[in-house]
Amino acid sequence: TMKNPVPQAASLLLEKLMLFVNVRPLPAGSGGEPTPAAPGYYDTSCFKRGDLLEVPRTLFIHFGIYLGENRVAHLMPDILPAFTGDRRQIQQVVTNKRLILGVITKTASIRVDTVEDFAYGGSILVNHMDRLFEDQVLSSEEAARRAEKLVGATAYSLLWNNCEHFVTYCRYGAPVSFQTDKFCETVKMIIRDQRSVLASVLVGLASIVCLGLAPSTTLPTIFIPFFLWMAG
Repeated sequence: TMKNPVPQAASLLLEKLMLFVNVRPLPAGSGGEPTPAAPGYYDTSCFKRGDLLEVPRTLFIHFGIYLGENRVAHLMPDILPAFTGDRRQIQQVVTNKRLILGVITKTASIRVDTVEDFAYGGSILVNHMDRLFEDQVLSSEEAARRAEKLVGATAYSLLWNNCEHFVTYCRYGAPVSFQTDKFCETVKMIIRDQRSVLASVLVGLASIVCLGLAPSTTLPTIFIPFFLWMAG
């Protein structure tokens, strides 16, 4: 019997999209939410206020700005700020459910967490992106102040306003996301693959959601650019 291609195509699409969703994967066999590293797990003495912290994951990278005193400002998709202004509730560690719903509804918050909560046991790279910007690096204090001013609820977009856009604006003065560039290249590659029509359709639909096109936009109008792109 022929295997159903839908699960495989959906799995491929999800894998590519997860490059830009800051989901903290649950440990294998775990039925609950992941737990952060114990306090003191990281040596924060090597971090300076205004440093750009980078936590590589299997399918994505999460970014934050170190504010000093074991505090990191970072952008997280989160549905909760859309329903309440209670800081105590919002400040609780963001669960995967809150995060995924935040991605879907394009809501997020720039929050301040401990280094442990920010990194969740991952390794941390410090100012690893400076080499790509050279003379554009702002002063450490300016980077930290920019981050502090932006703390609070914000819009979220996988392509236009994610955690990488936040930190590059704070430290380099311009919002840039290299993960977004990789995502666009991946979408382009999948759409050009004539052997996977179903995957192309799924990517097109996912792109519609991620780009936040107006509900009144008709499907034929939306897919014209994709078909032209594939033909090119």
